[in-house]
Amino acid sequence: MLRQTLPAFLALMVSAVPVWADLSEGVTHFTLPNGLETVVIQDHRAPVVVQMVWYRIGSADEPPGKSGIAHYLEHLMFKGTEKLEPGELSKTVTANGGMDNAFTSYDFTAYFQRIASDRLPLVMEMEADRMANLRIGEDDWQAERQVVLEERAQRVDSDPASLFAEERNATLFYNHPYGRPVIGWRAEMEGLTRADALEWYDNHYSPNEAVLILAGDVTPEQARELAEQYYGPIPAKGEAEPRIRPQEPVQRSARRMEMTDPRVPQPVMTRSYIAPERNPGDQKDAAALTVLAELLGGSMQTSVLGRELAMKGKALWVNAGYDGFSVDPTSFAISLVPAADMEPEEAEAELDKVLARFLETGPDAADLDRVKTQIEAARVYALDSAHGRAYDYGQGLATGLSVEDVAAWPDILAAVTAEDVMAAARKVLGNEASVTGWLLPPPPTEGEAPAPTPAAAEAQPTPAPVPAPIPAPIPADDAAPAPAEAPNPEVQG
Repeated sequence: MLRQTLPAFLALMVSAVPVWADLSEGVTHFTLPNGLETVVIQDHRAPVVVQMVWYRIGSADEPPGKSGIAHYLEHLMFKGTEKLEPGELSKTVTANGGMDNAFTSYDFTAYFQRIASDRLPLVMEMEADRMANLRIGEDDWQAERQVVLEERAQRVDSDPASLFAEERNATLFYNHPYGRPVIGWRAEMEGLTRADALEWYDNHYSPNEAVLILAGDVTPEQARELAEQYYGPIPAKGEAEPRIRPQEPVQRSARRMEMTDPRVPQPVMTRSYIAPERNPGDQKDAAALTVLAELLGGSMQTSVLGRELAMKGKALWVNAGYDGFSVDPTSFAISLVPAADMEPEEAEAELDKVLARFLETGPDAADLDRVKTQIEAARVYALDSAHGRAYDYGQGLATGLSVEDVAAWPDILAAVTAEDVMAAARKVLGNEASVTGWLLPPPPTEGEAPAPTPAAAEAQPTPAPVPAPIPAPIPADDAAPAPAEAPNPEVQG
């Protein structure tokens, strides 16, 4: 909750010159007097720039009974201001050859535009305007509430994998709000009001609760001048209190769950564990888990599970997923689709054997070197995208990391040892408190055609990874493949 402080003119008078921090690879960082943290990522290869504004507030910060309010307000942020008509911001961006969107996650809500660099002042002015002057009409809020309800119907209610993911998360987290969906529970979404949205906006949409990322054809000097011109006059609404949320108690028991749905073509298993997140100045465990996920399930051909299960005909598909970008402890997930001639129980038993053997022997030295090289290569490729780099810094700062932490991450990953991986594996995979879920097709009825033979199954394409509850928001040309079970799912606007 934000507490009211000085009026706007006093807040600006108490200001000082922003402090600059020069980082590697053309990254610059400063903070405006009103508390707006800003990162500038120079990339002058094309006359294009990305602006992202990240608010350090997400669905996990919602009060009980108001699930979905963060995403609901994200939609209402496009409804205009005193200067802009509803939808005018997006229409203006499109008319100037750009694109824009927004997304909500457990820990943040973000808005972005990608546009020609000479149009940067235009999009900065509009984004700053809606940071301070949002207007929600009496008719807008009800219509937009129906839009988000329909979005839930299309993305979640009509998809058995998404419904099952919701139930698994609710089972994995006893007490933490990561156990409820980012988009919200339908019954609570139906009760959201204009007053709820305005209260959320007034309490949390403030420059000292935001991070501005500018990436592309812009210099630090231009960025600071424009940020001071458009965002600088916006006063902080108050001091942000610490993000204190209900935390998980000690979990002591394994849980199992099954869901049967006629729309499911074949069994899919996902096992989830609570896992540590990336923390400021303490990212070693998260780095080890990142490497562990790639070792176990990063490749169908070369990963541990790929070689032992998929390549030996015991599974059609395997995967391991972990993402440490979160404020609180997150999850580590392992998924598989059994081979056509294997019962779910047999496939799970084979998985357990492989995991037990890995916990005894540890990673092969050559595998560890290969995986670390692949991770570094992926990072280098990611540097080719201004949007991807902006997303990396924005997500890091929005979840409590510093610019130094984000910049140091590649070196921390490179320093991961086999001992680090094994310590992380024993801590997470060795914990009995997991959730193993099976999403199953209905049993065959009398007279129904038998299941396809193994040979026929091999002729079929490998099934796509189990989707996260909501797809990741990065545009397709900048997106990297998401893990099968994204621990921090996002709802795109």
